[in-house]
Amino acid sequence: MSAHLRGVKPRIGADQEPLTRAPKPPAWFSTYARDEWHRIMPTLIGRRVICKADLAQVETYCEMTGLVRQITHERQLSGGLIDVKLFGVQNRAAQTARQLAATLGLDPVSRARLGTAAPEDDDDDPLAVR
Repeated sequence: MSAHLRGVKPRIGADQEPLTRAPKPPAWFSTYARDEWHRIMPTLIGRRVICKADLAQVETYCEMTGLVRQITHERQLSGGLIDVKLFGVQNRAAQTARQLAATLGLDPVSRARLGTAAPEDDDDDPLAVR
């Protein structure tokens, strides 16, 4: 059976035309989204995995992460009361942010696909397929 039929995702490699400097965050970003932009851009630039065409995806990730944090902050200010509608918005924003984080290499599994994680040693694993 080929690797593609097993659902194994291909390795992510460096982009052919990666960004070398982080652009400024969009002016319309919230404070929370701007903070996330400044937090992740050095990592993405350093890995050489994003190009200009990927910036919309990075913007959306930062927006969704910022929205999750903003709703959490507003809930804390209201004494911890949970607004059911806002919770639904927050939940969907968190799901979207998680999905985008995976495509950008910002979670442990996608980092392993990037080749930045330590290689696994199967020598001691009795269940390893050889």
